[in-house]
Amino acid sequence: MTQWTFLTHHGHVLVAVVQNPNLTIDLIAAKVGITSRATANILNDLVEAGYLVKERVGRNNRYTVHGEFPLRHPLNDKATVGDLLAIFN
Repeated sequence: MTQWTFLTHHGHVLVAVVQNPNLTIDLIAAKVGITSRATANILNDLVEAGYLVKERVGRNNRYTVHGEFPLRHPLNDKATVGDLLAIFN
């Protein structure tokens, strides 16, 4: 049987960040089940799109989610990122 989930890796990374904004890239990668490089690329995508703000704290980064932004797909654009992430808080 094929393994699949309802959320993309981008969605899983957002959930991990909203649950603990102090996680390192390696810890996010471990939680999501992808490589650290893939996680870094996803975090960069989310920062570039404005869904996350990256703040340097010591040697690590802290990410803040902009929950007021709409979801990206036309079928879901009436809902916000915050609406989706509220399920996982």
